[in-house]
Amino acid sequence: MSTIKSLVTENNATIVDVRGPWEFDEGHIDGALNIPLDEIPSRMEEMKSLKMPVVVYCRSGNRSGMAESIMKQAGIIEVYNGGGLADMRIALM
Repeated sequence: MSTIKSLVTENNATIVDVRGPWEFDEGHIDGALNIPLDEIPSRMEEMKSLKMPVVVYCRSGNRSGMAESIMKQAGIIEVYNGGGLADMRIALM
């Protein structure tokens, strides 16, 4: 499996922050889209139209894990859980 860094740097992955807007405003990965977890089911067509692969992250990795599962159940195969914001920052160093 690809590393998060290679997905982003080599595969030009779309990064999606699944935290709430107020959390996103407090700090996020540059270039990340903010699509809160609770909006993913209603925005699935938008999710399917994103450039693949997609890396999702949140604060701790729990919500991004749920987002990954929801997206895979909807047929989005190239989605990866990047974990929490701190994990993403470390992975992208």
